[in-house]
Amino acid sequence: MENLKLTLCYDGSEYHGWQRQENAMTVQQRVEEALSRVVKQSVTVLGCSRTDAGVHAREYVCNTHVITSVPDDKMPYALNALLPDDICVTSCRRVPHEFHARFDTVAKEYCYTLCNQPHKDPFSVKYAWHYPYALDFEAMKRACEDLVGTYDCTVFEAAGSDTKGTRVRSIYKVELTKEGNFIRFRICANGYLYNMVRIMMGTLVSVGNGKLSADCIPMLIERKDRRLAGITAAPQGLCLTKVWYKKEDWCR
Repeated sequence: MENLKLTLCYDGSEYHGWQRQENAMTVQQRVEEALSRVVKQSVTVLGCSRTDAGVHAREYVCNTHVITSVPDDKMPYALNALLPDDICVTSCRRVPHEFHARFDTVAKEYCYTLCNQPHKDPFSVKYAWHYPYALDFEAMKRACEDLVGTYDCTVFEAAGSDTKGTRVRSIYKVELTKEGNFIRFRICANGYLYNMVRIMMGTLVSVGNGKLSADCIPMLIERKDRRLAGITAAPQGLCLTKVWYKKEDWCR
């Protein structure tokens, strides 16, 4: 058995997230179906993250144990010939048998995009949350700085989470930038709770519209009350952009 590490990217607009479901199409199902045809055996693909419905990935890593003679450099071509246009495998390589795409990650980076203008942009509706009201970007940027650190992130966890154990996460780096009418929130952390990035973005928007103060983040973290934070931002603005497996490569 070979352990194959696959790197792919996908537009999540038409899928109910990564993880296979009985009554909905997911990215995992599409990848498993294509790989099964290539290697002519039933396969299970293990993903690095359980992205939600409508969420995208510019870099997503998964692995699978299979018997195959297809060379690593040929595997992406074989898979992409069978995958729909909104999923693309960009690389494949054999890795040690014990490698696990999810449990071996040391950090992941997400980017959230918000379109802040009065009218929607038809060219970004699948990839950005349209927010038509005025926002104080500088206040949002000040609040964003307080998200860095290691702490209990319960206030940024949505109901329905199946998280077991600690809710302490380490946020290594955050960045809030603005280009024209687009605001982008980039975050790198060692792990994430359910809807954590989307709730952080919704909280920053509440700072920008004046519902929360620019110095509210420490108080929210201390109180651990989800009701005090902002709304959960729309899924289409979220994109997994980078996955790290070596500590020396964190957040570069």
